[in-house]
Amino acid sequence: MTSPLPLAVSVGDPAGVGPRIALDAAIDAARAGESLVVYGDAERLLATMQDAAASHVRLVRVPSTGPFSLPAGTLAVADAGRVSDACVASHAPSAEGGAAQLRALELAAKAVLAGHARALVTGPTSKEAVVLSGTPFTGQTEHLARMCGLSDDAVTMMFLGPKLRLALVTTHVAIARVAQEITEARVARAVTHLGEALLRLRLRPNESSQATLVVAALNPHAGEHGLFGDEDTRVVEPGAALAVARPPFSDHRVRYLGVRPAEAALREAAWGKIDGVVCMLHDQATIPSKLLDWGQAVNVTWGLPFLRASVDHGVAYDAAARGDADASGMKAAVALAVRLTRA
Repeated sequence: MTSPLPLAVSVGDPAGVGPRIALDAAIDAARAGESLVVYGDAERLLATMQDAAASHVRLVRVPSTGPFSLPAGTLAVADAGRVSDACVASHAPSAEGGAAQLRALELAAKAVLAGHARALVTGPTSKEAVVLSGTPFTGQTEHLARMCGLSDDAVTMMFLGPKLRLALVTTHVAIARVAQEITEARVARAVTHLGEALLRLRLRPNESSQATLVVAALNPHAGEHGLFGDEDTRVVEPGAALAVARPPFSDHRVRYLGVRPAEAALREAAWGKIDGVVCMLHDQATIPSKLLDWGQAVNVTWGLPFLRASVDHGVAYDAAARGDADASGMKAAVALAVRLTRA
């Protein structure tokens, strides 16, 4: 019996933990009946997988471009190019590693765009390595948006975990530039996308009940009426109002609770009183997410023409060198991709 379209998985930086955790997560999912296509150095991946997976899942090699016709429980490997032993053993960013991880990412994304796979799951990449290879790169989120013909502003980075569900207005931006990068349109986009994601997750047992969402202010105490900055009243509140005037807020499927000081918004979310929080900047979201949902949160890109889920951590060269890669984050990303593509 042929399964639904497979998940496409890119392994990330070959010198980091990506290939190992991608394989571990893919093997688990295949054993549970999913079909997956893993993009990387095919010869190296197959050699690694033979012992771990051969007696439990179907293991095949497929052309990288698709289409794929895979029975349920099949783990397929698609070649994204050979990677040298020296690159893998370096456990450091390199031009070769940067080019390899970008090839795997783009081939996997193209398979999803072509309709040959139903979602993209990405391993951790090194931005430094990709730049060393000669490609300007600020992150997979932005790169995938551009591959799809979208602007960076068209998509939203989210961290979706069991305790916190967070969306970012800005992503990889220097702190000195954050305030000027926050615009009404970007706030509206993040609020809308998180509202849609909360509905897709079906967080509450009673699906007719509303999900709740707040916006975390940029400034301490939400600016304290202008004492600590006016961005929250001048930009953030009007931006949120733009989103709230449209579905899923205007049709009352998601309830907007306003702009609140970040510390209060995140505390209430951690206590389960609020379903989702829109954060203004990268570390405002990632610090609480990694403290409370480490190994379980998933980095999701919302606004692409397909679902993309990823680990919420980096390449971990040190863990790769020790041989103790933890695949829990990648397994969570695969599990969420399965869940959201079945919804």
